[in-house]
Amino acid sequence: MRHSNGCVLAAMKFVTSVFLVPLASGVVSWGIDYHSLPTHPAFPGPWDKYIKAPADKSFITPARFWRVEGNVTVPNTEYQLPARGHTYSGSILIGEGGLLTVEFEENIAGRVCFDIDTVTDEPILNLAYSESSFFAGKQSDATNDEEWDLPLPIHLRNRTGSLCVDTEFNRGAFKYLTLYIDTIPVIQAGGKSKVAHIFNSAKSAAQQVLQYGHLSSPASEEKRPYSTPSVGISRIWVNCTSFPSQKNGRAYSGYFHSSSTLLNRIWYAGAYTLQLTTIDPSEGSALIPVNRYWDHNESPPGSWYSNFTVAKGTAVTTDGAKRDRLVWPGDMYIAIPGIAVSTYDMLAVRNALNVIYKHQYEDGNIPYAGPPLGYNGEFSDTYHLHTLLGTYDYVLYSGDVDWLRKHWTAYRQALAVSIAKVDSRNLMRVSSPLDWNRQGMSGHNIEASAILHAVLKRSIKLASWLSNDTDHLQAKQEWLLLSQSLQKGIQQLYCDHTGLYSDNLSDQHCSGPNHVDPQDGNSWALIADMHPRDSHIPRAVSRALRARWTAFGAPAPEFPNVMSPFASSFELQAHCAARDPDAAVELALLMWGYLLDGPGFTNSTLAEGFRTDGYVHYPAYPVPSRNSHAHGWAAGPTSMLPTHVLGIQLLSPGGGTWSIRPALTRWLGWARGGFAVGRGAFEVLMWRVVLEDQWGMGTAAKGVVAVVRGPEGSSGQFGWGEAGGDDDFVAEVEGGETRAWVRLEDENGKLTMEEIEVFESIWEVSDDEEWHERRIPYGLAGTLVYDSSFQEPVMEERRPGEVDWEALADGYVDTRGRW
Repeated sequence: MRHSNGCVLAAMKFVTSVFLVPLASGVVSWGIDYHSLPTHPAFPGPWDKYIKAPADKSFITPARFWRVEGNVTVPNTEYQLPARGHTYSGSILIGEGGLLTVEFEENIAGRVCFDIDTVTDEPILNLAYSESSFFAGKQSDATNDEEWDLPLPIHLRNRTGSLCVDTEFNRGAFKYLTLYIDTIPVIQAGGKSKVAHIFNSAKSAAQQVLQYGHLSSPASEEKRPYSTPSVGISRIWVNCTSFPSQKNGRAYSGYFHSSSTLLNRIWYAGAYTLQLTTIDPSEGSALIPVNRYWDHNESPPGSWYSNFTVAKGTAVTTDGAKRDRLVWPGDMYIAIPGIAVSTYDMLAVRNALNVIYKHQYEDGNIPYAGPPLGYNGEFSDTYHLHTLLGTYDYVLYSGDVDWLRKHWTAYRQALAVSIAKVDSRNLMRVSSPLDWNRQGMSGHNIEASAILHAVLKRSIKLASWLSNDTDHLQAKQEWLLLSQSLQKGIQQLYCDHTGLYSDNLSDQHCSGPNHVDPQDGNSWALIADMHPRDSHIPRAVSRALRARWTAFGAPAPEFPNVMSPFASSFELQAHCAARDPDAAVELALLMWGYLLDGPGFTNSTLAEGFRTDGYVHYPAYPVPSRNSHAHGWAAGPTSMLPTHVLGIQLLSPGGGTWSIRPALTRWLGWARGGFAVGRGAFEVLMWRVVLEDQWGMGTAAKGVVAVVRGPEGSSGQFGWGEAGGDDDFVAEVEGGETRAWVRLEDENGKLTMEEIEVFESIWEVSDDEEWHERRIPYGLAGTLVYDSSFQEPVMEERRPGEVDWEALADGYVDTRGRW
């Protein structure tokens, strides 16, 4: 036998004839080269219906007319537009005072294009964009500090045919596109004519939309004072330039599929969000208001451009799709594993890390963000550490140890900066108030100290992957001792009366006047894996965090009025670290389900955050429309589900060694999924079963079947139950082989875990989604059948959060004053 155990285990390996319709795709026996991503899915199957990315991103058409106002004529299509590649049965005609808003099926990004059939009297067609339906209208939702972005005025003159807006007006994300022609009075104040007003309006906007160059004044302002401008449009489409590494945006390297339709949608929404936030580096945010302090630009308030080069290379992962189209290290801990298990665009990840290390300050500090920031000493203790976490995850999933070796000196220098801030209190004393806009980042802070603890443990692994020379051995010993000191220091922050860690040793301590038990710090205290197995604290923290949930998810008390998918992504991992994956899946369904289906959200991508009462306003900013509805830091479930529900954990660079310990949780009847890396594919199938006897009668024995595989040439372990617990089960597995086990529990609670043999055909593709209902011969006369009695539990009813309106105003971040 190849297992350790603390429960009843059968000694024999049953050979069964498994009459299953093939379950998964033609599995990937080859690895993926992230320099040239595949053009076909690694695991094609019926789950592809959840993919939001278009197959042809160069031609994305609207799904429907969403709003028609004033002087507009649309084809008789009952508001549903024709399929891709077809023109309407007649043009859309927009005249003076007319407004048309079209809705796309998903949140999308790119350059807007038109087929123009007719124009009269040199119309100016204005374009406005919005991710949320709440802000669709004549103004674009905000990307900077103003309440709105300026609309784009397209001065058509007499031009017809196909045209697209200029490349610098590539809009990073929108679901609603509004087109309108303003109503212009015939005679303006001061006697200026209508034609002059049109000309001056276009000129004052200071945004060259169609590469016309400088506009020239009309030859005669008095010729057509009663002109009636209009435009006829036969087709509208978008050329999306996001996820440039992928020729086919639907060619995913990973998948997740389960009995929960909502959980499936959440996984793919996270993957698609990470695609939209991966951009051509030359199309980054210009950050006009911030740069005005240095370049003294005179671009008008509300103007925006996607034309700043934020990194080198052909692709880079950034913070947000619409806003903050630049590299922010804070996203990396969530975004990099999500990218690795969905599209494997590790080239975009490497380019993001490269630009951060390139701009590392001379004292070893890492910039708060990449260009166009990072030139004025901007620094955050936590984002500094997130860069080091991102370094670990990149090497773990890519296997690129050579890259690590080139950046090891810079990594060590950065790590030394944080180590130097650990003082006699055995806690990290942060020097910067900057973080993810949360409040109270100062002093001996729990979040920063716990993240440093996690970084130290990962640094020991990184050093081992490089070599075992004397220098590294000494450093690893120092890092281990420091992590142990931090572990002692962090315990000073634990509050017995709340079962949570307090934010710092000063006013927000357990007995402080402003006591706060932060979501981020408590989550990191568990993620950092600093508690002995017999400690009651992890379970206590997990229960206390869950007890704070509202109808919309997990609040972040360190930032009043905020529901943060970023901090809540940490909390997902914290519940798993506390050996409560049930709570993690429940939170994903609760909070991310609302992020998909709540009022004003996109139903396709994941937002930066929202308010405690459920409104789409992210309280870091006074302007609700500034909220980013495709933000990489919100994609926590996309990595959590493969790594903690399916249980696939890489243990060495590129997955040379690995562990699979699945947890179906009480929320799922069946689940399956996997992902491919450079070495090959990992895949897991599991479903609930009940044992029938030879007469087809159900017995009291119920359980779960799991089937696993890893890449050829690798080695791993399959585990079941709680690691180190009474029901722990471990078996060694060689890559390239398919292995399966059944775990049964009888009416007396007696556990039996047995290995069963299945055919390799179990991995072949099939359109049959009912694979889990097939009957599996078991033992001498029994049969394992799907447990059809399973029903997903009813979600506990919770009250909505309440807004503290006074604290709301106090919490707004003045991003202009920050710099």
